[in-house]
Amino acid sequence: MDGDGGTPGRLWGVGLGPGDPELVTVKAARLIGAADVVAFHSGTHRRSIARQIAEPYLRPGVVEEPLVYPVTTGGTDHPGGYEAAISDFYDEVARRLAVHLDAGRDVVVLCEGDPLFYGSYMYTHERLSARYRTEVVPGVTSVSAAAAALGRPLVQRDEVLTILPGTLSREELARRLAATDAAAVLKLGRTFERVRGAMEDAGRGPHAWYVERASTERQRTGPLRDVDPFEVPYFSLAMVPSPWSADKMGETVPCTGAADEAAPTATSAPTEPGAGTVAPGEVVVVGLGPGDERWLTPEARDALERAEHLVGYRTYLDRVPHREGQQRHPSGNTVEADRADDALALALSGARVAVVSSGDPGVFAMAAAVVEQAASDPRWASVPVRVLPGVTAAQAVASRVGAPLGHDFAVVSLSDRLKPWDVITARLEALAAADLAIALYNPTSQTRTWQLGTARDVLLRHRDAATPVVIGRDVGGPQESVRVVALGDLDPADVDMRCLLIVGSSQTRAVQRDGGTSVLTPRRYPG
Repeated sequence: MDGDGGTPGRLWGVGLGPGDPELVTVKAARLIGAADVVAFHSGTHRRSIARQIAEPYLRPGVVEEPLVYPVTTGGTDHPGGYEAAISDFYDEVARRLAVHLDAGRDVVVLCEGDPLFYGSYMYTHERLSARYRTEVVPGVTSVSAAAAALGRPLVQRDEVLTILPGTLSREELARRLAATDAAAVLKLGRTFERVRGAMEDAGRGPHAWYVERASTERQRTGPLRDVDPFEVPYFSLAMVPSPWSADKMGETVPCTGAADEAAPTATSAPTEPGAGTVAPGEVVVVGLGPGDERWLTPEARDALERAEHLVGYRTYLDRVPHREGQQRHPSGNTVEADRADDALALALSGARVAVVSSGDPGVFAMAAAVVEQAASDPRWASVPVRVLPGVTAAQAVASRVGAPLGHDFAVVSLSDRLKPWDVITARLEALAAADLAIALYNPTSQTRTWQLGTARDVLLRHRDAATPVVIGRDVGGPQESVRVVALGDLDPADVDMRCLLIVGSSQTRAVQRDGGTSVLTPRRYPG
């Protein structure tokens, strides 16, 4: 696998399983042994459990990249708080690993359990997978290992298994535990008392089990009620196994709610349709505006404050102030459908959910994803969805230079991720021929570098080279810049993914006044 600096290396996210080195897959062991670089996370104490598991498979001389978290709890001196500190850390991890990949070295990132199941690797994957060849190698999860340690089936027949992080509030944990057949609650440690209390609140306490360091020599299991909370490590979980299997093994089948003394067993006759279900909450898709918090509408601000869950692209979530008791669900930039499903599932369980978007959520943003998922999947038929508008990027950029959108205009995204490029060029041809001003969203990105130049050439077939083009970058944000250039002088190298462009019509003109440039598309046509 040694790199020669020519072809970029490959990134591997490798799952190691729950702890026993013998539960590492054959493929994972082979990749670890052949890797040029092996990276692994650890806390500030620098002891990496992932490296300990993988140690039998490491070859002598392999380059090791310890990825040491700057903070492992919510306390930090970072000006942006815990979330910002962790985000900066993962950005730095991506930069460090990219150096190896660019040099042609293959990089294996180790991850306990499965890389995409509450795994640290996923944040590196989101930052690098679009730039490099990437493959994820799954691993045995802690949930599977815990069921094996207990010798009890997780779920059978048509039972539902719910997996929860212990970081949720006690009230939400109890609600979800009461509404499912079987459950596993991860991330105990400091959350143990909260989780055990939620088990009792939900009526699951008598049937909840505790599993610590599953599959390792230090494995420990027992009833959850008997555990000393001061001896609970992070690598432990609480589990409510299959009620059907509990009945077959001579245990009392757990109730489905704390107050339901006569709850039916899994083998009882079915109840009335809808009986015992939780009334759905609501999904509100909120437009944050382009950046300046003063552009957030009062209606949107109220929805954000009332929400129990915030769902969105992590960069946008970072713009929303933290509120005690509110849960955040950040994700990457290309998983809109999954993000919508997550929000709808939370609302189906009775929660108030806000999905955040930059600008206006109905303009190349999350409103379409949420409404499309809600309309196409019968699971979400009962979930109410509302969309709250926001100031669009086109409006924000236009406001900085006057009135370039003062007459008819069109809005086009140059991203060809969800539509073919020939469709984009056909639309640009038609709009340019119709002599409309055009706002161009998503003009470029790290992987889309040629499209803007091609779009410029299409427009120049219908526009004078002197046509004003407004380039707005991070308008409303801390790095705002706005420039006006001629269409013939537009250099794609001066534009990045945080920019929005407004290309004028044949009537648009740029005028110098008050020491600056104003851009105007007259209300009358022709002007």
